Amino acid sequence: MISIQSIRLRAALAAASGAIAITFAVACSDSSAPVTTERTIEGAALALGQGTARTWVTLSAEGAPTALGIKLSETALSGLPSTPMPNMPSAVMLILPLPAEAKITGFDHVAVDWNPNGHDPVQIYGVPHFDFHFYTVSDSAQRAILPSDPQWGAKAASFPAAAFVPPGYVPPPGVPAASTIPMMGLHWTDLASPELNGKPFTSTFIFGSYDGRFIFIEPMITKAYLETHPNATVAVPQPSRWAKPGYYPLNYTVAYDATAKEYRIVLASLTKRE
Repeated sequence: MISIQSIRLRAALAAASGAIAITFAVACSDSSAPVTTERTIEGAALALGQGTARTWVTLSAEGAPTALGIKLSETALSGLPSTPMPNMPSAVMLILPLPAEAKITGFDHVAVDWNPNGHDPVQIYGVPHFDFHFYTVSDSAQRAILPSDPQWGAKAASFPAAAFVPPGYVPPPGVPAASTIPMMGLHWTDLASPELNGKPFTSTFIFGSYDGRFIFIEPMITKAYLETHPNATVAVPQPSRWAKPGYYPLNYTVAYDATAKEYRIVLASLTKRE
């Protein structure tokens, strides 16, 4: 026969066991627990050629941006227009918004420019290629870079201070206003770039200035090089200072993802700079 005391003991043990189980379950389902993996957020896909282009950003588990880039679907390289816009080297000037989570990087938006005949100097850059501009100024400020501005010449000739200029980078020779591209800026090149040292132009990295500061950085990549399905990472020369606090790349990558059938242009190893 089971005694009353035995029944009470068993009931007490069961209650205690249930309380422990409930406490464990609540702890495991705590929504405030930190995220332990990185995540990638994509921007809206816009039409380019016969495909699409979109931006994306990858955040660490702590929420810091680690990579920022552009994805081009494989078909984006097909059906591109062959006639540049009036007074421009570009036949396409596509503005890509960034995901809201990417604004912490310091970049405002991205512009993809398709140059079917290349641009000056034609002996180096006169081949079909893309300009992937990552702007730190607003879209409206970018579009206001026009020769109709009464201060056009002065703003084009106002260079960033030496601390903001990456090692080896120089502006084009001659009068800056003549070399400044409307709705873009003045393009600075790295004297160590392969295409400036006897090699064919495939991919290079540009800094762009206007009105006394750098306002964009730009991987510039030929269509032919993308079609080789590369997977290459190149270091980005670092200035002593950046004009705007944010996260800036130590290198950039040009790659092809065979599974997704897309090209990826990546500002990689983003590092916080004040």
